[in-house]
Amino acid sequence: MFDSLFSTTDTVTTAISLTPFVVSVATALALGLVVALCYCFKSRYNKGFVTTLAMLPAIVSVVIAMVNGNVGAGVAVAGAFSLVRFRSVAGSARDIGFIFLSMAIGLVCGMGYVGYAALITAILCGGFFVYQLVGFGSGSEATDRTVRITVPEDLDYTSLFDDLFARYTTYCELVSVKTVNMGSLYRLVYNVGMKDATAERAFLDDLRCRNGNMEISISRQETIAEQL
Repeated sequence: MFDSLFSTTDTVTTAISLTPFVVSVATALALGLVVALCYCFKSRYNKGFVTTLAMLPAIVSVVIAMVNGNVGAGVAVAGAFSLVRFRSVAGSARDIGFIFLSMAIGLVCGMGYVGYAALITAILCGGFFVYQLVGFGSGSEATDRTVRITVPEDLDYTSLFDDLFARYTTYCELVSVKTVNMGSLYRLVYNVGMKDATAERAFLDDLRCRNGNMEISISRQETIAEQL
Protein backbone atom coordinates (compact mmCIF):
# COMPACT_ATOMS: atom_id res chain seq x y z
CA MET A 1 0.00 0.00 0.00
CA PHE A 2 2.87 2.34 0.80
CA ASP A 3 4.32 1.82 -2.69
CA SER A 4 1.04 2.89 -4.25
CA LEU A 5 1.63 6.40 -2.89
CA PHE A 6 4.62 6.68 -5.23
CA SER A 7 2.98 5.28 -8.36
CA THR A 8 0.92 7.07 -10.97
CA THR A 9 -2.59 6.33 -12.18
CA ASP A 10 -1.79 7.69 -15.65
CA THR A 11 -1.67 4.84 -18.15
CA VAL A 12 0.65 6.84 -20.42
CA THR A 13 3.52 6.86 -17.95
CA THR A 14 5.18 4.18 -15.87
CA ALA A 15 5.33 3.94 -12.10
CA ILE A 16 8.19 5.71 -10.38
CA SER A 17 10.26 3.45 -8.16
CA LEU A 18 10.93 4.94 -4.77
CA THR A 19 14.59 3.96 -4.39
CA PRO A 20 15.88 5.29 -7.76
CA PHE A 21 13.85 8.46 -7.20
CA VAL A 22 15.41 9.11 -3.79
CA VAL A 23 18.89 8.31 -5.10
CA SER A 24 18.56 10.71 -8.03
CA VAL A 25 17.21 13.56 -5.88
CA ALA A 26 19.85 13.03 -3.17
CA THR A 27 22.60 12.93 -5.79
CA ALA A 28 21.28 16.10 -7.41
CA LEU A 29 21.23 17.82 -4.02
CA ALA A 30 24.84 16.80 -3.31
CA LEU A 31 26.03 17.87 -6.76
CA GLY A 32 24.14 21.16 -6.38
CA LEU A 33 26.15 21.83 -3.24
CA VAL A 34 29.36 21.20 -5.20
CA VAL A 35 28.25 23.65 -7.90
CA ALA A 36 27.35 26.28 -5.28
CA LEU A 37 30.75 25.95 -3.59
CA CYS A 38 32.43 26.22 -6.98
CA TYR A 39 30.47 29.43 -7.68
CA CYS A 40 31.69 30.92 -4.37
CA PHE A 41 35.35 30.26 -5.17
CA LYS A 42 37.29 33.54 -5.37
CA SER A 43 34.21 35.65 -6.06
CA ARG A 44 31.57 37.77 -4.39
CA TYR A 45 28.26 36.03 -3.92
CA ASN A 46 24.76 36.44 -2.55
CA LYS A 47 23.49 34.00 0.06
CA GLY A 48 20.07 33.65 -1.53
CA PHE A 49 21.48 32.97 -4.98
CA VAL A 50 24.00 30.41 -3.71
CA THR A 51 21.29 28.57 -1.74
CA THR A 52 19.04 28.51 -4.80
CA LEU A 53 21.93 27.28 -6.93
CA ALA A 54 22.46 24.38 -4.52
CA MET A 55 18.77 23.46 -4.54
CA LEU A 56 18.11 23.88 -8.27
CA PRO A 57 19.47 20.49 -9.46
CA ALA A 58 17.26 18.64 -6.96
CA ILE A 59 14.21 20.68 -7.99
CA VAL A 60 14.80 20.02 -11.70
CA SER A 61 15.43 16.35 -10.95
CA VAL A 62 12.04 16.06 -9.20
CA VAL A 63 10.28 17.80 -12.08
CA ILE A 64 11.88 15.55 -14.70
CA ALA A 65 11.06 12.44 -12.67
CA MET A 66 7.44 13.52 -12.32
CA VAL A 67 7.05 14.28 -16.03
CA ASN A 68 8.26 10.75 -16.76
CA GLY A 69 7.48 10.73 -20.48
CA ASN A 70 4.19 12.64 -20.31
CA VAL A 71 4.28 15.08 -23.25
CA GLY A 72 1.53 17.32 -21.88
CA ALA A 73 3.24 17.65 -18.52
CA GLY A 74 6.55 18.38 -20.27
CA VAL A 75 5.01 21.27 -22.21
CA ALA A 76 3.47 22.66 -19.02
CA VAL A 77 6.82 22.50 -17.21
CA ALA A 78 8.56 24.28 -20.08
CA GLY A 79 5.98 27.07 -19.85
CA ALA A 80 6.43 27.35 -16.09
CA PHE A 81 10.21 27.66 -16.42
CA SER A 82 9.81 30.35 -19.08
CA LEU A 83 7.77 32.45 -16.63
CA VAL A 84 10.63 32.42 -14.13
CA ARG A 85 12.81 34.36 -16.58
CA PHE A 86 10.38 37.29 -16.71
CA ARG A 87 10.06 37.52 -12.93
CA SER A 88 13.77 37.60 -12.20
CA VAL A 89 16.43 40.26 -12.49
CA ALA A 90 18.88 39.75 -15.34
CA GLY A 91 22.13 38.33 -13.98
CA SER A 92 25.68 38.30 -15.19
CA ALA A 93 26.93 35.87 -17.81
CA ARG A 94 28.60 33.91 -15.03
CA ASP A 95 25.38 33.64 -13.02
CA ILE A 96 23.42 32.47 -16.04
CA GLY A 97 26.10 29.92 -16.87
CA PHE A 98 25.91 28.39 -13.39
CA ILE A 99 22.11 28.33 -13.53
CA PHE A 100 22.28 26.36 -16.77
CA LEU A 101 24.88 24.03 -15.24
CA SER A 102 22.64 23.36 -12.22
CA MET A 103 19.65 22.72 -14.45
CA ALA A 104 21.66 20.39 -16.67
CA ILE A 105 22.82 18.38 -13.65
CA GLY A 106 19.26 18.16 -12.36
CA LEU A 107 18.05 17.06 -15.80
CA VAL A 108 20.63 14.27 -16.02
CA CYS A 109 19.90 13.12 -12.46
CA GLY A 110 16.16 13.17 -13.11
CA MET A 111 16.67 10.88 -16.09
CA GLY A 112 18.52 8.44 -13.82
CA TYR A 113 22.07 8.95 -15.09
CA VAL A 114 23.58 9.88 -11.72
CA GLY A 115 27.05 8.69 -12.73
CA TYR A 116 27.07 10.95 -15.78
CA ALA A 117 25.81 13.81 -13.62
CA ALA A 118 28.72 13.37 -11.22
CA LEU A 119 31.16 13.20 -14.13
CA ILE A 120 29.75 16.36 -15.72
CA THR A 121 29.98 18.19 -12.39
CA ALA A 122 33.59 17.10 -11.85
CA ILE A 123 34.71 18.10 -15.34
CA LEU A 124 32.96 21.47 -15.56
CA CYS A 125 33.61 22.57 -11.98
CA GLY A 126 37.22 21.45 -12.33
CA GLY A 127 37.54 23.52 -15.49
CA PHE A 128 36.09 26.52 -13.69
CA PHE A 129 38.62 26.14 -10.84
CA VAL A 130 41.48 26.05 -13.34
CA TYR A 131 40.22 29.14 -15.18
CA GLN A 132 39.89 31.04 -11.90
CA LEU A 133 43.37 30.08 -10.72
CA VAL A 134 45.09 31.10 -13.97
CA GLY A 135 43.01 34.26 -14.33
CA PHE A 136 41.59 33.22 -17.68
CA GLY A 137 39.48 35.92 -19.33
CA SER A 138 40.41 38.63 -16.84
CA GLY A 139 41.23 40.92 -19.77
CA SER A 140 41.98 44.50 -18.82
CA GLU A 141 40.12 44.46 -15.49
CA ALA A 142 43.38 44.46 -13.54
CA THR A 143 44.55 47.73 -15.12
CA ASP A 144 41.28 49.56 -15.82
CA ARG A 145 40.93 52.64 -13.63
CA THR A 146 38.63 55.61 -13.13
CA VAL A 147 40.50 58.89 -12.63
CA ARG A 148 38.74 61.90 -11.05
CA ILE A 149 40.57 65.19 -11.42
CA THR A 150 39.54 68.55 -9.95
CA VAL A 151 40.70 71.65 -11.85
CA PRO A 152 40.05 75.40 -11.42
CA GLU A 153 37.36 76.90 -13.65
CA ASP A 154 39.85 79.16 -15.41
CA LEU A 155 42.04 76.23 -16.47
CA ASP A 156 41.53 74.87 -20.00
CA TYR A 157 41.37 71.11 -19.46
CA THR A 158 40.70 70.18 -23.08
CA SER A 159 44.20 68.92 -23.86
CA LEU A 160 45.90 69.65 -20.56
CA PHE A 161 46.63 66.03 -19.66
CA ASP A 162 46.96 64.48 -23.12
CA ASP A 163 50.71 63.85 -22.93
CA LEU A 164 50.41 62.26 -19.47
CA PHE A 165 47.62 59.96 -20.61
CA ALA A 166 49.70 58.98 -23.63
CA ARG A 167 52.66 58.17 -21.38
CA TYR A 168 50.87 56.19 -18.64
CA THR A 169 47.73 54.74 -20.21
CA THR A 170 46.75 52.49 -23.09
CA TYR A 171 43.49 54.36 -23.63
CA CYS A 172 41.71 57.36 -22.18
CA GLU A 173 38.03 58.36 -22.32
CA LEU A 174 36.51 61.49 -20.80
CA VAL A 175 33.30 60.21 -19.19
CA SER A 176 31.87 63.32 -17.53
CA VAL A 177 32.54 66.92 -16.57
CA LYS A 178 30.84 68.39 -13.51
CA THR A 179 30.99 71.78 -11.81
CA VAL A 180 31.56 71.76 -8.04
CA ASN A 181 32.02 74.29 -5.25
CA MET A 182 29.45 76.77 -6.63
CA GLY A 183 30.90 76.51 -10.13
CA SER A 184 34.42 77.54 -9.14
CA LEU A 185 35.86 74.09 -9.91
CA TYR A 186 35.45 71.38 -12.53
CA ARG A 187 35.40 67.66 -11.72
CA LEU A 188 36.67 65.57 -14.64
CA VAL A 189 36.08 61.83 -14.75
CA TYR A 190 38.18 59.65 -17.09
CA ASN A 191 38.17 55.92 -17.76
CA VAL A 192 41.72 54.80 -18.47
CA GLY A 193 43.76 51.64 -18.86
CA MET A 194 47.10 51.74 -17.08
CA LYS A 195 50.15 50.56 -18.99
CA ASP A 196 51.80 49.66 -15.69
CA ALA A 197 49.65 49.23 -12.57
CA THR A 198 52.68 50.01 -10.38
CA ALA A 199 53.08 53.46 -11.93
CA GLU A 200 49.95 54.92 -10.33
CA ARG A 201 51.87 57.08 -7.87
CA ALA A 202 54.05 58.62 -10.57
CA PHE A 203 50.92 59.21 -12.62
CA LEU A 204 49.26 60.98 -9.69
CA ASP A 205 52.30 63.16 -9.02
CA ASP A 206 52.46 64.31 -12.64
CA LEU A 207 48.72 65.06 -12.67
CA ARG A 208 49.06 67.12 -9.48
CA CYS A 209 51.63 69.32 -11.18
CA ARG A 210 49.09 70.15 -13.89
CA ASN A 211 45.95 70.80 -11.84
CA GLY A 212 47.49 72.99 -9.15
CA ASN A 213 47.79 70.19 -6.59
CA MET A 214 44.02 69.92 -6.25
CA GLU A 215 42.08 66.76 -5.45
CA ILE A 216 42.75 63.70 -7.62
CA SER A 217 41.57 60.14 -7.10
CA ILE A 218 42.19 56.85 -8.89
CA SER A 219 39.87 53.90 -8.35
CA ARG A 220 38.93 50.62 -9.96
CA GLN A 221 36.50 51.11 -12.82
CA GLU A 222 32.89 50.52 -11.96
CA THR A 223 31.47 48.02 -14.40
CA ILE A 224 27.86 47.35 -15.30
CA ALA A 225 26.61 43.80 -14.86
CA GLU A 226 28.35 41.46 -17.28
CA GLN A 227 26.44 40.79 -20.44
CA LEU A 228 26.41 37.77 -22.71
